[in-house]
Amino acid sequence: MGASRADKVLYFEKLKELLAKYPSIFLVNVDNVGSNQMHQIRVALRGKGVVLMGKNTMVRRALRTILGENPHFERLLPYVKGNIGFVFTNDDLKEVREIIVANKVAAPARAGAFAPKDVTVPACNTGMEPGKTSFFQALGIPTKIARGTIEIVSDVKVVTAGTRVGSSEATLLNMLNISPFTYGMTVFQIYDRGNIFSPDVLDVDEQELVDRFLSGIKTIAAISLALNYPTIVSVSHTLVNAYKNLLAISLATEYTFEASEKIKEYLANPDAFAVAPAAEAAAAPAAAAAVEEKEEEKEESDDDMGFGLFD
Repeated sequence: MGASRADKVLYFEKLKELLAKYPSIFLVNVDNVGSNQMHQIRVALRGKGVVLMGKNTMVRRALRTILGENPHFERLLPYVKGNIGFVFTNDDLKEVREIIVANKVAAPARAGAFAPKDVTVPACNTGMEPGKTSFFQALGIPTKIARGTIEIVSDVKVVTAGTRVGSSEATLLNMLNISPFTYGMTVFQIYDRGNIFSPDVLDVDEQELVDRFLSGIKTIAAISLALNYPTIVSVSHTLVNAYKNLLAISLATEYTFEASEKIKEYLANPDAFAVAPAAEAAAAPAAAAAVEEKEEEKEESDDDMGFGLFD
């Protein structure tokens, strides 16, 4: 049964209010998420985010009503398909995403469902009677009879990620009481202040961003210097290189300026610069010895002033 006109108006107002209040939106997939699990997620997000669900046709219609004032929300429309929902927030995106994806429940394998991951049956004693050996043989699972029960000899992958679970595989996993899958909300896109991006962006370390930024600056500076095209990042290198060239010209000619005088003096008489530190180093022990000798004389004069201890 479709929503009444009054319900649609309330939904439109609610969506418009949330879009105006929160700058960030998680677009989440809620396949296989039950009502109880949804309630737990809402409770976990309390104070940090607001979950809003709705039929896709109603969501698209509500978004189109506000595009005149907020055209950037049009970027959400291509993602309003399938079993999706919105989580509105103004908190740290990484923290909120962790709360969203943390709530998962184990689920048995259902025939015809897509497997989110590979499923392997481990080598173990199944406790089943030998009469069911043919079932395992049909699935290509090596077994043996041990103490009157069926024992799986080695680990066997029975389901491949991204494929549909077969009825036999689902039956086998249920017989072994194996619930291989976990289901919960999954974030597939993030809207933040007019930008849409993949949740993988949140996994990028801040230091990696800094390193990439610095690498880009170095590349721009190298290109600018090679083309003799000045940019903000290349000006400092250009000035340093010009200063080096000016020093080289000064050393090769009679032209001298304050910064090059000392270099010319050093090149003209390098021994003068080497002797001074050596002389200072040689004088240091003598000075230390003189200070030590004076301290000893002072101690002697203080201790013996011509009087005995009890005079």
